[in-house]
Amino acid sequence: MEGEGAVVGAPRQASAEAARLLADFLGHLVNERRVSPHTVAGYERDIEALLGLAAGVPLAQLQVHHMRRFIGQLHARGLDGKSLARMLSAWRGFYRYLARDHSYTTNPCIGLRAPKSTKNLPQALSPDEATRLMAIPADDVLAIRDKAMFELFYSSGLRLSELTSLSTPDINLGDATVRVMGKGSKTRVVPVGRHAVDAVRKWLQDRASLVVAGNDALFVNRNGGRLTPRGVQYRIRQWALRLGLATHVHPHTLRHSFASHVLQSSGDLRAVQEMLGHASISTTQVYTHLDFQYLAKVYDAAHPRAKKKG
Repeated sequence: MEGEGAVVGAPRQASAEAARLLADFLGHLVNERRVSPHTVAGYERDIEALLGLAAGVPLAQLQVHHMRRFIGQLHARGLDGKSLARMLSAWRGFYRYLARDHSYTTNPCIGLRAPKSTKNLPQALSPDEATRLMAIPADDVLAIRDKAMFELFYSSGLRLSELTSLSTPDINLGDATVRVMGKGSKTRVVPVGRHAVDAVRKWLQDRASLVVAGNDALFVNRNGGRLTPRGVQYRIRQWALRLGLATHVHPHTLRHSFASHVLQSSGDLRAVQEMLGHASISTTQVYTHLDFQYLAKVYDAAHPRAKKKG
């Protein structure tokens, strides 16, 4: 078995047969399950990690004690519970496929659980901080684009991948909605706030000065091509620094801020779940903890019996 210092994911001594089975499985994900390229790449990395840990032992011979040891090794190298749970899920799915299409009789991952990791609450801006981030001086076309992006992010709670994949037909300024292709190729229609509508309308007037002919991407870069997720991350970070926000701001900060602020105002968890595109309400419930933290701060600041004595 490989030593503790080996690189996670390197399929050392992986057999040609295992490599062929992995290629078949990835083809199944693409052609039958129609999962996104990003998801396919994730499965590939996680299963390559399994092949590396197996060090040439045939997949059919791996048993539950092997898997338990592999998880222990990865945990010792610093992988947290969330990453290990994702990896186990990929391995489980791989073995389900092997049972269905390649006559494997056992799934050595069944019943295994990843170690629990500390649950970090998503970072959210305060309403005042969100307002400051939206106050971008629209003094050039890229600033106008960025203001429209940030307003739409915060107004509608989009994922980064959802924002960068938007095309111009997806936004309907007349009825103030945006059509989004979310995880699992599920489409949802989300409301767009007045400030975001105004900012996007202004951007659409200026977009023509940048866009390459035939490109229908809603947000484009300075060369006229579709703006990438990395480009959005860079622009948010730069604007947060320029506008004096002490908090480290990344694209999902705006999604988290949307969810937290809507929940604080409405208390409607189901509506927030629908707008975020969460399959399970348990995923959305993390924002109730954010809401409680906000209320606790208000209480500590305002209630005479809550204030600490000097």
